[in-house]
Amino acid sequence: MKYVIDFLEGSKEQADLLGGKGANLAEMTKLKLPVPTGFTITTEACLAYLKEKEQVLKELNEEIQVHIHSMEKSTAKKFGNVADPLLVSVRSGSKFSMPGMMDTILNLGLNDETVLGLAKKTSDERFAYDCYRRLLQMFGDVVCGIDKNRFEEQLDFYKSKNNYHSDTEMQAADWQELVTVYKDIFLEVIHQPFPQDPYEQLTLAVEAVFRSWNNRRAITYRRLHDISDSLGTAVNIQEMVFGNFGTDSGTGVAFTRNPATGDKGIFGEFLLNAQGEDVVAGVRTPQPISQLETLMPEVYQEFLKISHLLECHYKDMQDIEFTIENRKLYILQTRNGKRTAKSAFKVCIQLVEEGIISKKEAIQRINPTMVTQLLHPVFEPDELEKATIFAKGLPASPGAASGNIYFTAEGAKKASEQGEKVILIRQETSPEDIEGMVVSEAIVTSRGGMTSHAAVVARGMGVCCVAGCEEIYVDEFLEQATAGNVILRQGEMISVDGTTGTIYRGSIPYVEGDEWQLLETITDWAKEEASIGVKANAETPADIKTALKLGAEGIGLARTEHMFFGEKRIFEMRKMILAENEESLMKPLNNLKEFQKEDFRTMFTLLKGKACTIRLLDPPLHEFLPQTEEEIAHLASATQRTIEEINHRIEELHEQNPMLGHRGCRLAVTTPQIYEMQVAAIIESALEISQKETDSVIVPEIMIPLIGSQAEMKWLRERLEQTVQSIFSKTGQAIAYKIGTMLEIPRACLTAEKIAEVADFFSFGTNDLTQLTYGFSRDDSGKFISAYQEKKLLKEDPFQHIDEDGVGILMKMAVDKIRSYDATIKIGVCGEVGGDPQSIRFLKKIGVDYISCSPYRIPSAILTIAQE
Repeated sequence: MKYVIDFLEGSKEQADLLGGKGANLAEMTKLKLPVPTGFTITTEACLAYLKEKEQVLKELNEEIQVHIHSMEKSTAKKFGNVADPLLVSVRSGSKFSMPGMMDTILNLGLNDETVLGLAKKTSDERFAYDCYRRLLQMFGDVVCGIDKNRFEEQLDFYKSKNNYHSDTEMQAADWQELVTVYKDIFLEVIHQPFPQDPYEQLTLAVEAVFRSWNNRRAITYRRLHDISDSLGTAVNIQEMVFGNFGTDSGTGVAFTRNPATGDKGIFGEFLLNAQGEDVVAGVRTPQPISQLETLMPEVYQEFLKISHLLECHYKDMQDIEFTIENRKLYILQTRNGKRTAKSAFKVCIQLVEEGIISKKEAIQRINPTMVTQLLHPVFEPDELEKATIFAKGLPASPGAASGNIYFTAEGAKKASEQGEKVILIRQETSPEDIEGMVVSEAIVTSRGGMTSHAAVVARGMGVCCVAGCEEIYVDEFLEQATAGNVILRQGEMISVDGTTGTIYRGSIPYVEGDEWQLLETITDWAKEEASIGVKANAETPADIKTALKLGAEGIGLARTEHMFFGEKRIFEMRKMILAENEESLMKPLNNLKEFQKEDFRTMFTLLKGKACTIRLLDPPLHEFLPQTEEEIAHLASATQRTIEEINHRIEELHEQNPMLGHRGCRLAVTTPQIYEMQVAAIIESALEISQKETDSVIVPEIMIPLIGSQAEMKWLRERLEQTVQSIFSKTGQAIAYKIGTMLEIPRACLTAEKIAEVADFFSFGTNDLTQLTYGFSRDDSGKFISAYQEKKLLKEDPFQHIDEDGVGILMKMAVDKIRSYDATIKIGVCGEVGGDPQSIRFLKKIGVDYISCSPYRIPSAILTIAQE
């Protein structure tokens, strides 16, 4: 196997083999740009070395020597030669850019003899020993594992002793003395001298870069950016050029456009008389790249020309590393520049407008996760570094917010009414907390997972949320939260980062994301390419307006249970639950019907004929009953019942496992009047709005939750059809409507073709389907899912990404069965994974017609669909 490829042999298409850096160095060499000569050791060599070190190393060293000899010919220098030494850099370079995660060594090839040759050749002893001390420090850190602070401390001590303020004041004798000190550190720490043989240095350096593929920071970075561990890193061996050759030399990094804002124009920094790591390490303050025009105008103009060429060639904003040696410009690296979400959107739009890329190419370049960053506020990065972390949990809903903490919905609401910015902290939230949730800047729970109530509601509202933060003990009685030895009491200020799951003490300034125009442009382009529809999970006017603004085609899930909260509504709901006969049942139901009609009229008016799928009551009734003694006493007084009677009813409705119990369609089988009331409210509202909005064709879609059999669906449909026809007869009007169901019971998936005989449409409820397939409680799984992932028993949390091998098979089976009965039946997905890019790709593959997700996930869903 060939392990080494010269820059002249490679191309930009070989990033898998040469890594991104090596492929781009090869490409720039082909473009005849001023790239120092060199070669790349392939990613295959890295992976082979990590498996079979000795055998691979022998073959590899033979190839390296051949290529070093080739470099010697082209540079007229000799590796290890005292008179005119060839020095090289050794740099990592994986397929995907991982800045700062792996290792680099500069000035390799120097030793006690070649440093004298370099000093003589350049007539600059100070420069030669500066290079040597840099090699010692980097080699000691990267190859030998010596803490680099050992070297830095000696340098700082030496400068302080001699009253030097910067490295540039150091003279040749100073660097010589420091080189001796650095070599002594090797003997002291690893009990071996610094290797003098340049080939031994090179072998050890290459091995160190290979090993750095598996260092902790590289592994963490790959986890965060979803980069495979199986790629390996390439190693680039390149002739050294020197930015530390005096005031006519320097080094820098520049972008062809501003990576923060996306504005056109060169953006970057450089340092005179420095090598690359000086810019990154912040040892000295760099100058803006614009200053180079004054100092070296010819070099600056050449750099502008090359920058433009590279951007046009790669058709994207470039991040370019360069070195100037005695006023000669060298390009050391180019890559597609990392950028903020705002910059990503803006650059893509600019490149389309400039005719460099097509709309389709622009869509492919936007990572769907960038949408979240674009719209949600983010903390100021500089301030974040100074902040004190209180605790960490699951990043359930993105964004950033600061506020005073409260432990009850009532407390949060009161504080908000008094003008405070509040953050609600609970062990877990329930639907009754909604009034406190809607006024909160952020929501934190110590229990629950990514699909818990708090997480789902927060995402729907666009409020940041950290869930399942188990290191926090929430004491609602004492009104305090404890993490470790730190206690925070009600009213104290915290800051919540819903994008990372981190909670900080105190207030942190943040920047609002408000780039609607950029988002709208890209989303409109994506819709032209999208093959399946995107709807919203929404029922409140605010959520519906947001969803439509963000590009939703309509509502794919309106959860009617969310409409029963609020002081007046919950009271009627509780009266209905306490009803002892038909008469006492119907009065509160009729009152609830008016509330429902008010909500549905608003929905139909806002949607203007767009799709509207309304799910009938789903949760068990006990969720609507009071929990505290005070609330129970108030309800007893208001309904003229005793506290004992209320408690008895609460006890009657108590279930051991309510998520598997008396809820959804089962509730309608025992008390069909509830669903009949809801359907009547839907149809009557639709008729009213159809008369007013004559240009809107309203076709309500009524969705029955938790159906597990054809018999259930048939029985309920017949009851609901009677209600609808009765309204049509009474009013003398009729409209089109549909009655369908959620696919969230495994049995429903297995018998989907039978249910299709009595259902007009289907929508997968993936939260419950995953819960029932795995036997995991979605609210409690956060306690052990991470342990499963750490032990590699689960690759991913199945509540965040569809489990394609289990839940996914059930879903595909259901789709195929439904299509075999009637290919025209619409099939959607309204579970939380409907907004997950990874899951969307699978859903598109199995042939669903649309997905429905939280409003703020709509643009990323549209983008994901268009990218496939």
